[in-house]
This record gives sequence, C-alpha cells and structure tokens, in this order.
Amino acid sequence: TGWREQRKRAWMWVMATPLVTIFLIHSSRGAVAANKLLQEFAGYLVTDRWCVYNRWSVFLRQLCWAHLKRDFTKMSERAGDSAALGALLLEEHKKMFARWHRVRDGTLARSTFQRDMRPIRARVEQLLAAGTRSSNKATAGMCREILKLAPALWTFVFVEGVAPTNNFGERQIRRAVMWRKTSFGTHSAAGSRFVERIMTTSATLRQQGRNVVEFVMSAMDAQARGLPPPSLLPTEPSVEQLATAA
Repeated sequence: TGWREQRKRAWMWVMATPLVTIFLIHSSRGAVAANKLLQEFAGYLVTDRWCVYNRWSVFLRQLCWAHLKRDFTKMSERAGDSAALGALLLEEHKKMFARWHRVRDGTLARSTFQRDMRPIRARVEQLLAAGTRSSNKATAGMCREILKLAPALWTFVFVEGVAPTNNFGERQIRRAVMWRKTSFGTHSAAGSRFVERIMTTSATLRQQGRNVVEFVMSAMDAQARGLPPPSLLPTEPSVEQLATAA
C-alpha cells in the first residue's frame, strides 16, 4: 500500500505468515523492495500477478483468487466475446469457492475436494485458452498472462496450509493504512524504521497470543542490562530465562 516518507512517495510492504508478520517501508514498488523483504524465502508465496514475484518458481506460488475475480469481472464488463468469457470464469470461481469454504470448515474431505476440482480446473484453463483468441486485446493479453502462471492457480488444492487468497496479508496491512491516514507517513528514514519495527512487533506478538507491552518492556530491560534482545520467534528463551542462566 502507499506510504509517504519525507513527503515523497513510498510503499508499505507486508509479508504475513501464521506466526510472524514483517513490515517494510521502501521507496520502490518493484523487485528491489520485494527482494529485500523476501530475500531467500523458500516457502509457498501467495500473491497477486505483480511481475516482481516472477523470480519465484511457479510451483512455489499461489495466485490470489480474490485478485483473479477482479480480473474476471473486468472481462465480463467489456464488450463482445469478453463479456461471456468473464461471466463463465466467474461461474467457475463461484463453484470453486463453494467447495473451498467446505474444506476450510471441515465439512468436505480434501480428497473429495481434489476430485471435484479436476473438472473446474480443466474448464478454467480451457476458458483462459479460448480467451487468448478474444477479439478484445486487453482480455486476450490478460488470459495469456494468467496462463503463463497456470500451475500457481491450483497450489492450494494440493498443499495443505496454502490459502487461495492473500486476504490474511491484506488484513494485516490494514493497521498500516490506518496509521498512514492519521499520521500521513513518516518524516525520516529513522521514523520509517520505527514504524516497520513496532508494527512488526505488534502484529507478530498478537498472532502468537503474547503481550506486546511486556515484550517491549523486556526489550528495554535487555538493552539496559546488556543482554540479547528477546526474540519474536515463539521458541526463543525470554530475557528473564537468559538472565537466570547467566
């Protein structure tokens, strides 16, 4: 999402995992910032189709179906054959999520879900292939770009723990949006580093059910006593444990 640093355009990035969320403020919206945030990340990456993520294997990615729904909606709102194509893709999208919600709620076995997804997958890829021949250039180009990443459409079907959307990351970044709207950004690089770190700390500890104030006090205590700072990772020993051991 957008940010302001020293009254100049910047961007707030977020990487959200089940236990840790990391924020980064950077002047770039491109690969430089993405590489700094993700570095050698080797898990499954759930994102939109923004090209900066293309250096990651398509087999370790999941395209966000919330963003794809927007793409299909745009197709349906265009003239000519694009309208029918978009409507058909939205229909398959609806079928898919009806089943996915049951998997998420525990009322549909994953094996059954995988079986049910076979015709949906075949139909979606068939429609996208047909879309590459659309008379609407924007629709044809969009279909070609999605098909280049076709394996990343279906990772969530086979890999437990991978979601079909990046809604979790979108929810995590809302606090940053609220901060930006009330503070209008930061006035220095040091201010940006503070925002990154305190938001990373707050979001991560809340995910783990840990007390934010206690952690900050523990970090200040560690600094004053010359001890290693406490870790945001849940398996690390606390400052009190380190002090006792010392």
